[in-house]
Amino acid sequence: MPLEDPRSGPPQSSMPNASMPTSGHPTAASARPTDRDLEAELLDLVARTREQASEDPFRNPVLAVTLAITRRLDRDEIGESDLDALLATLRRRALTDRAERLRAYVGLDTEAATGEAAPAVEVANRLVAAVARGSGDFDAFRERVGRTAFAAVFTAHPTFGMPRAVAELIARAASLADADRRAPIIGEAAARSTRPDPQISLDDEFEQACVAANHGRAAIDAFNGAILDAARARWPDRWTELVPKPLAIASWVGCDTDGRTDIGWWDTMRYRLISKRMQFDRLMRDLPDVPATRVVRELTAGARDAVERQLAGAPLLGTKPSLEAVHRFALALIIERERAQTDAGPILAGLAAAIGAAETDADRRAIAVLRSGIAAHGLSNALPHFRLNASQIHNAVRRVIDLEGEPTDAAQRRSHLSAINTLLNDVRPVPVDFGALAAERASAARLMMTITQILKHVDGTHPVRFLIAETETGYTLLSALWLARHYGISDKLEITPLFETASALEQGIRVLDDALRNPHWRNHLKRLGRLSVQFGYSDSGRYVGQLAATFWIERLRLRITELMTQNGLSDIELVIFDTHGESIGRGAHPTSLRDRLAYLAPEDSRQRNAKAGMRERLESSFQGSDGYLMFGSPELAGASVARIAEHVFADALTEDDAFADYALNDRAAAPTTDPIYEEADFAAEFFRVVRQDMETLVDDRGYAALLGTFGPSLIDRTGSRPVARQSDGGGPAAITHPRQMRAIPNNAILQQLGYLANSLHGVGRAAHRAPELFRHMRTNSVRFSRAFRLVQHAASVGDLDVMRAYIDTLDPAVWLERARRTRRDARRDELVTIAAALERLNLSPDLRRLFGRLTRDGLLLQAAAPDLAAMSTRLALLHAIRLALIHRIWFLAAHIPSFRPQAGLTREALLERFLRLDIDGCLKLLDEIYPVTPDPTLGLNFGEPPGPRDVGTYETEHNTLFGPIRRMFERVREISGIIQHEVGAFG
Repeated sequence: MPLEDPRSGPPQSSMPNASMPTSGHPTAASARPTDRDLEAELLDLVARTREQASEDPFRNPVLAVTLAITRRLDRDEIGESDLDALLATLRRRALTDRAERLRAYVGLDTEAATGEAAPAVEVANRLVAAVARGSGDFDAFRERVGRTAFAAVFTAHPTFGMPRAVAELIARAASLADADRRAPIIGEAAARSTRPDPQISLDDEFEQACVAANHGRAAIDAFNGAILDAARARWPDRWTELVPKPLAIASWVGCDTDGRTDIGWWDTMRYRLISKRMQFDRLMRDLPDVPATRVVRELTAGARDAVERQLAGAPLLGTKPSLEAVHRFALALIIERERAQTDAGPILAGLAAAIGAAETDADRRAIAVLRSGIAAHGLSNALPHFRLNASQIHNAVRRVIDLEGEPTDAAQRRSHLSAINTLLNDVRPVPVDFGALAAERASAARLMMTITQILKHVDGTHPVRFLIAETETGYTLLSALWLARHYGISDKLEITPLFETASALEQGIRVLDDALRNPHWRNHLKRLGRLSVQFGYSDSGRYVGQLAATFWIERLRLRITELMTQNGLSDIELVIFDTHGESIGRGAHPTSLRDRLAYLAPEDSRQRNAKAGMRERLESSFQGSDGYLMFGSPELAGASVARIAEHVFADALTEDDAFADYALNDRAAAPTTDPIYEEADFAAEFFRVVRQDMETLVDDRGYAALLGTFGPSLIDRTGSRPVARQSDGGGPAAITHPRQMRAIPNNAILQQLGYLANSLHGVGRAAHRAPELFRHMRTNSVRFSRAFRLVQHAASVGDLDVMRAYIDTLDPAVWLERARRTRRDARRDELVTIAAALERLNLSPDLRRLFGRLTRDGLLLQAAAPDLAAMSTRLALLHAIRLALIHRIWFLAAHIPSFRPQAGLTREALLERFLRLDIDGCLKLLDEIYPVTPDPTLGLNFGEPPGPRDVGTYETEHNTLFGPIRRMFERVREISGIIQHEVGAFG
């Protein structure tokens, strides 16, 4: 940290002077620059200090800017209004770039440049032309477009990092080609806070997911319509026989009970009914009002009204309904069941009849498009995905299996597999009613019963997806199969293991092999006609490194293909659901949606499946505000669907490598095997080193300290999941290992601290081991260069100087050195108080060692890839401003008067909580210790002579300490919101 300038001002009184004045004296106020001038001055200061760092390596350029800002605040050259205006400017610039990147990401800018007004039409025309160039066979084309090959899945991970209104404005702006038209919309968004909406509920998440799903459904309808148009030109006598459904929309919002108990079965049922009503609404809106559709229109209208009556009895979110309310809801579901329709068959038959009776091609086309949507989605706006944890499955089955030990224990593996096989040999379905569902306590059994009732009373058209997190043994899959048979829904349940942890990625093939050795599981797959697996990029990325995670996942994909071939199952469909976030740390590619899809489903893997004669269905998650943006408007959704369609049909659209243009040097790769697969030893060793280094980093005590000290306090709550644990003594629980933190805040904190370690660490040492091969792969391997772009992006939004600034901020020696240099008595006392509190926390030794570890690998990466971009001056400035605000909060906290211990809380412990930025908790306590309202008992006659009491209030403390702290912390969080837009995503 830079030394305190002894000329920064005369000694000051003991009264706190760290608060930012709302208005200064005339001289200071008149000297204040405008927000544009201030921005230019500070950006120039950042650039100059970074240039000077090479000459003065002992000086941290970020903290140098922080100190310069602190001095200007001290001298009243920058006031609160100035800072707010500056943040508004920086927010506007970040949002402007965000909208432009979003537009480019989905390919809207390219479409505008080429005049491609309807990209779906172009893809459909190319698809039909490709079939015509081949066999020209109508039946082959019908089979190709009649099978769903891709599903976009909207999930409700807690990544709603921006207000809904801001997200809508970004989507509107990104949809416009004219930058001048975008500007006022961005200005409207920049006038708002970028912090997430307070108290986000599951209903809020569901509504936002529905908006995205509706845009997605409309875009898919347009694509299906384009397929029908192209087919009509090619096969004018048979095109109405087509039921194109190559793409679909799914969602697990309201159906995900992994790690949460706040979603009642009635909530899930209500969401599925709303989704059903939306499907009927779409039919009623888009169905041509002609005589040919009268029957199906009446059927749909009656079903829609019946669903409305069912919803009228549904308990509201967050309520604990009485047994009587549950009973009324259950009766409404049962009474209206037949009128509401529970299978799409009758409506599909009605639509087919309407197509045959329609008099014009326009009417036939409109009806055929609706038929495709119903055929793909059944009676739902989005296909449902249900999710829970493997341990919940084990707990439910434990009631009927008397075994000791855990199923994941290798020593217990055979006994558990044998026991569950015995159960599967003799399992008979039991009846399920709403009374039994209401009485069930085991979460897995309750979810199975909920699915049973949904299939029975809401929509049983298609099998539903049943995702199991943390699947690490075949016993889990067989136990889920037993539960499904027990409740009579095994033929309607796609049991899907999630492979995400390091052990799961290693053991995944054994998990599937153990299950496939069981005849009950094999028969289950054959009846369904598909095997579904889910790959997770969040936990895998944070524990083994994102670059290594993609290698291990791809390796498992290839081994699954081999396993299915060996078991004679190449005739069934393989469903691969990639669950990733919207940031690079959680598996989203930063360059484009096209790159993202190719990164998740490598061409080599897809080609091997095709050679094995295996049908493949790809699915990909779109999470929270960031993910929904790609479907945030009709234009964005149309472009996203076009990119997805290009990816799905790439093999039919071009005769050469569909993704060759993504090579780093932008030249087409030779039509040979990608060199990363030819150099198998290099690939294995490279990614093994990344994994080893990342696993060592995760176990580093300094890494836990970095993530857990004040990192969690830099981010707002961004979803409806329950908040983090609290410690017994109050305040946030201390983080002693990253496993105590979810993947999303883990990644978000790294973004906020300025170094994306889970995307960068280990890559330097891995590249250093074979530098020539590393450079060769970057230049010539499409697969490797595409993956390495995650590292490139991480480097462009990370800076070791920024991280060092945060680490130095937690070093008491730095504060003592600053105290030694200052001539301001009041500031010296503040600095010494802060240093003493930091010494009690004793974080610095571990953090210093951590920084050395990160720096050593960072130097190796810099040597191997000197072309990596540096963090922008604007982003570096945001970090410097926020550090200045954090320091001022600490300065003010040092002035909090002494008080008697409150429930065991001392002033020293309170100050330590301030250092961890537990500001909301601290201010709540201080409001109780130092009330601003008078004693309410004053003036009341209690029948006895009044005793002594503290009759004072503490307006001074609130005005000079607590109020300014609160305002500064709000700006700290506001900057966090701006940083997420600079980085590109939350968490």
